[in-house]
Amino acid sequence: MCAPGQENEKQLQFLDIGVNSHLALKWLSCGLLKCFRALCCKGPPPPRPEYDLVCIGLSGSGKTSLLSQLCSESPENIVSTTGFSIKAVPFQNAILNVKELGGADNIRKYWSRYYQGSQGVIFVLDSASSEDDLETARNELHSALQHPQLCTLPFLILANHQDKPAARSVQEIKKYFELEPLARGKRWILKPCSLDDMEAVKDSFSLLINLLEERDFEPSRM
Repeated sequence: MCAPGQENEKQLQFLDIGVNSHLALKWLSCGLLKCFRALCCKGPPPPRPEYDLVCIGLSGSGKTSLLSQLCSESPENIVSTTGFSIKAVPFQNAILNVKELGGADNIRKYWSRYYQGSQGVIFVLDSASSEDDLETARNELHSALQHPQLCTLPFLILANHQDKPAARSVQEIKKYFELEPLARGKRWILKPCSLDDMEAVKDSFSLLINLLEERDFEPSRM
């Protein structure tokens, strides 16, 4: 027979082994549960951020066609925008809510009424246009870059219709539009594009999304 002290010591050892076994089983079950959830119970993916953009440019620059192609709309249903239209353009990492403004002479003077709430700007120009139209596009871009509601926003400038023989190169447009001195200190992207190469257009929009994301993480200014 064991002495009373030895019997109590054995009981404590048995109890300690039981507690440790219970904890070990609990930790093991928790680990298995976490693995099971990770493998089999994935929740819905996090929602993509949405950005509100304004798209401007002269009539005939190709704004509507580019946006419609990005939305996978049928080319037969494309109609030139006379007032304004809004399209939700989906990308893998963001959704762009693009407000496209008509580019006719009698509409451009009202553009600024639709700038409020914009987080970025898309400016589309016809790189193969006449000298007069190119000069008008230059003036409109200068006005947009300096507008109080747009001047701090990221700009994506698309030199469209690069598939046409008369198209000017990006370097020619950058020099003619005086982008380097005018947009110094601003965040802007100038890219060539055409409907024949929509992958390049998507890449240009991806660069704009990067600028929008960077703006999200900027520390607020007091």
